[in-house]
Amino acid sequence: MHFFSIMMEKYCIKIKKFIKENPLFLTFVIASLINTTLLRFVTVKNYTSYEPVLADFSIILMIASFGFLIKQQKRIVYYFGMSVFMVLLCLVNSMYYSNYLSYASFSLIATSLQLVDVGDAVVNNIMELKDFFYLWQIFALLFVYKATYKKMKLNLVKKEERIKCLDALVLSFIVLGFFISTVTGTDLSRLGKQWNREYVVMKFGILIYQGNDLIASVKPQISPLFGYDEAAKNFREFYEQKDYTKTKNQYTDIFKGKNILMIHAESIQNFTLGLEFNGVPVTPTLNRLSKEGLYFSNFYAQESVGTSSDSEFTLNTSLMPATNGTVFVSYWDREYLTIPKILKEQGYYSFSMHGNKGSFWNRNVVHQQFGYDNFYYYTKDFVIDEVIQLGLSDKSFFRQAVPKIQAIQENYGKFYGTLIMLTNHTPFTDIAKISEYAVDYKYEKVNEEGITETVSAPYLEGTTLGNYIKSVNYADSALGELMEDLDQSGLLENTVVVIYGDHDAKLKRSEYVRFYNYDPENDQILSSDDPNYVPVDYYSYELNREVPLIIWSKDQKLQTEVTKVMGMYDVLPTLGNMFGFESKYALGHDIFSIDENVVVFPDGNWLTDKMYYNSQKGESKLLDTTFPVSVEYIEKYTKYAEQLITVSNDIIVHDLIRKTRESVDILNIRNKKS
Repeated sequence: MHFFSIMMEKYCIKIKKFIKENPLFLTFVIASLINTTLLRFVTVKNYTSYEPVLADFSIILMIASFGFLIKQQKRIVYYFGMSVFMVLLCLVNSMYYSNYLSYASFSLIATSLQLVDVGDAVVNNIMELKDFFYLWQIFALLFVYKATYKKMKLNLVKKEERIKCLDALVLSFIVLGFFISTVTGTDLSRLGKQWNREYVVMKFGILIYQGNDLIASVKPQISPLFGYDEAAKNFREFYEQKDYTKTKNQYTDIFKGKNILMIHAESIQNFTLGLEFNGVPVTPTLNRLSKEGLYFSNFYAQESVGTSSDSEFTLNTSLMPATNGTVFVSYWDREYLTIPKILKEQGYYSFSMHGNKGSFWNRNVVHQQFGYDNFYYYTKDFVIDEVIQLGLSDKSFFRQAVPKIQAIQENYGKFYGTLIMLTNHTPFTDIAKISEYAVDYKYEKVNEEGITETVSAPYLEGTTLGNYIKSVNYADSALGELMEDLDQSGLLENTVVVIYGDHDAKLKRSEYVRFYNYDPENDQILSSDDPNYVPVDYYSYELNREVPLIIWSKDQKLQTEVTKVMGMYDVLPTLGNMFGFESKYALGHDIFSIDENVVVFPDGNWLTDKMYYNSQKGESKLLDTTFPVSVEYIEKYTKYAEQLITVSNDIIVHDLIRKTRESVDILNIRNKKS
């Protein structure tokens, strides 16, 4: 017992000595571990697991250990630099999660150039006070340095410092070993695929996630041969098993030979249709068109970090967005089978128009790759007579677009055109300044004199959601003017108009809490204990991200609401059934030829009419309470979602459509020679 107490005393003396001699090392390790742990609590909320703590701790120890190889006088530079890196990593991921409910990727470095033009949106709508809490690590390190520098023993023996470095590395590997012992085959599989980012971070920690993401982002850029054989094998097997049987239905070929005009409705969400403030509708035009045409009221965009560009890609190819980066920036030079290319074989002329710079999302290059015959944009093709937010206002854009479309029809006949709206783009501040649409709450109230008077409560005035609704009202008005101009020009006689929301408005959940729970008499939000309080949880927020899809023709013979769940990758097959074209690589389905549809999201979550499944957390939200949930049902669609994401990403990264076509061409040549 006496021996044990002596050993403990010596051990405590060594610890005290280590703490006294290495305050910067300890401050960096402790502060970094606190911040990485805090990041998970701030993002995923109430998540408790020791595995990611072990993983982060091992990597942080590894990083910190190399500080012992630097002279003590210059050691502050190393730990300061590493602290800045750790803070930025946490800050960026915190902001990114607030916007995308996922974690950032190194592949976004190229994509981040798009933020230059929308910097105010990042400041106004994404950054929060909590994102800057991580900065405390830098101040803590500087404080410790200033407080201990004069007391530190300089010029320590190099051999002792190397031993400290080795000890720290050994400890980091021991901790890493403990962590690895908790890892399963499923964990490793998801780490390799990387698209289930929340799961990876919650299991492996933010540092292993970012390191693995760097490898995943760089591999295809260095050489697309990494994993090519397996990708090609999976690609062949997937399409060999695919059912190519065409099912005829009441919509088959009903629009064959007609023009197609696609309206890319920036950031318009479904909940705004039918919404009114003080009896005044937000979207009178969309309300009317949804009743006159085919209205898909349960439609989701399936976009990832590429937002608008991802939606353009998925709509035109029926493939999923890239797992890392975006097709428009990172994989634009691959071969894709797109709607413009397919329709070109049927004699269609394809064009696209946008009131922003041609270089935004690299559209001036990608649209040509997609098979558009011409891309009209910003100063090249439009007179900039009215600028709102990012570029030419939607109303001016549409006014100038109509005569161009007339000329296209006169010169080329049948056309497939895409008009990309712009004004309803975050941060929605410019349009709010000039909009006359009121988002207050007016109600009747009896005053002290017994007289009934109309009282106005602020409600959404001055809020981000309020500004968004004003902006949607403007966009709807612009659409109304466009439809009128198209009709007067005669273009609607042989043209089907397709309006689709490209993605949700990226509004925070707290905005909806006020929207659903406002108490006008007290000008405050209802207490969560109030019986009228409407909770806005993760699932209600996710399901509220649906966007409109309307297929409209002037004869108004459609007039149908389709409530079946549908995704952006279903647009190509659904339109193909109506206009008489198809893509053999389509991942989606003609919505009228399938009994139960499933919408797969880029993070692996999926949605059917019966349930929304969160693959990140392994939990679900039942939408049909009469449906008996089974493990087999969940496993079936979870496996299908993983297969779809993997095959689609392999097509993108390994350019499988081009290489498959080339290999078939080579095989045909060989057969002819033989």
